Amino acid sequence: MFTKILYILSLSSLLLSLIKDKEKTKLALKKAWKSFENILPPVGTVLMLIGFSLSFLDAQTISRLLGADSGIKGMIIAGTIGCITLIPGFVAFPLAASLLAAGAGYGQLAIFISTLMMVGLATLPLEMKYFGKKLALKRNLMFLVFTIITSTIIGWLM
Repeated sequence: MFTKILYILSLSSLLLSLIKDKEKTKLALKKAWKSFENILPPVGTVLMLIGFSLSFLDAQTISRLLGADSGIKGMIIAGTIGCITLIPGFVAFPLAASLLAAGAGYGQLAIFISTLMMVGLATLPLEMKYFGKKLALKRNLMFLVFTIITSTIIGWLM
């Protein structure tokens, strides 16, 4: 129901924009299409990799590697994957939901999402270039410690 409301609001806004200024609306739609074309290849690749991974890993394997009973080993696996991958949030959260449905634990998913968003080994060289080596390393280390603490608490509470 909520999705239908969003579609209706979007189409109504587009129609209102067309009525108000047809040329600006056309220009905005062209820019939006270009943005979509630019983002589609990397996001599509990530989604395909996730789909293939989930098709090869059954629920038992995911539960064994990342389940609540996997303990510290599962937290290390999830944290490591989160630190080294570069996945946008709008892909990571549905992936986490799929992993949860397949048997992953809350603490393991918390550290995966947290490290994915806050610790970036893939982006570390760029971060060092702009912020300096000391600050970039300190920030990543601080957030790694923070994610370990908060994920452990989440795993304990859930």
